[in-house]
Amino acid sequence: MAAVRDGLPDGRYGRTADERADRKLKVIGAVLGAALVAMIAWFGISYITGQDLSGRLVTYKVVSDTTVQAHLEVVKDPGTKGVCTLRSQSADGAEVGRKDVPIDQAKGQVDTVITIRTTARATNAELVGCTTSDAPGASS
Repeated sequence: MAAVRDGLPDGRYGRTADERADRKLKVIGAVLGAALVAMIAWFGISYITGQDLSGRLVTYKVVSDTTVQAHLEVVKDPGTKGVCTLRSQSADGAEVGRKDVPIDQAKGQVDTVITIRTTARATNAELVGCTTSDAPGASS
């Protein structure tokens, strides 16, 4: 008795419908993946360039049991005003000092040394963040 074949001979009549569908799905997936990467890059770049005021804590020094000095560097658009918040922590992580520093100089880059008063001996100083004065919650 002769064997009955279920399908066409392999490779004889070109691609099957399943192979064509797989190729389409791969192309669609690659295009959507590239679009997602481009969208994430766009959001990241617009977030970074959209900041009007950015600060950096260059260094700090514990001066005494009740004082910490911090060197703060702020880059901003000329004429922009804002506030940077610094804090100090003790060895156990408790906050022992906090200070809001107004940034109201007209120039674009501001370097300043800030003295933070503490309630106990501090082990560090930390920049919490900087905001523009017109932002909600910021004080002039």
